Amino acid sequence: MTALSIHRAGVEDAEALVALSKETFTETFGHLYAPEDLASFLESAYDLGKHKRLLADADYAVWLLELGDNTVGYVLAGPCSLPYEKVQETDGEIKRLYILSDYQAGGYGARLMNTALGWLGEKTIWLGVWSENYGAQRFYNRYGFNKVGEYYFEVGEHRDLEFIFRKDS
Repeated sequence: MTALSIHRAGVEDAEALVALSKETFTETFGHLYAPEDLASFLESAYDLGKHKRLLADADYAVWLLELGDNTVGYVLAGPCSLPYEKVQETDGEIKRLYILSDYQAGGYGARLMNTALGWLGEKTIWLGVWSENYGAQRFYNRYGFNKVGEYYFEVGEHRDLEFIFRKDS
């Protein structure tokens, strides 16, 4: 059996995090976008310098899930920045939770979610999820998250309808 570990990422993990972020986003959503829109989004959203700053910021936390020598998933948590009028300054957000497709449905998402929720503590927690990602929505419902709003997420010229989910403390 391959050893599983979850560790909090540091600045030294930035390159691995960027590579994994691009891979998991493309696996999950790449089919939705024109190649030039996807390439532009990946370059901007997963900029190495931006991720180094994020990993150095104590208000944010990233945990990497490793199976043996392979990094197969991660979760990013921090202050909520979703475009919703009821978000409070003290609220937290699960900003990203991604597992490589070959490792999904193995309980790894739950391990990452539990880690992030424990770090965020007793507060209102938010997240955004693609309106057609039904599996993720069911997963978040099991943790007590419920849909409270919507917004559009832009990738180049493409706009995705996203649902805003909230879990009260």
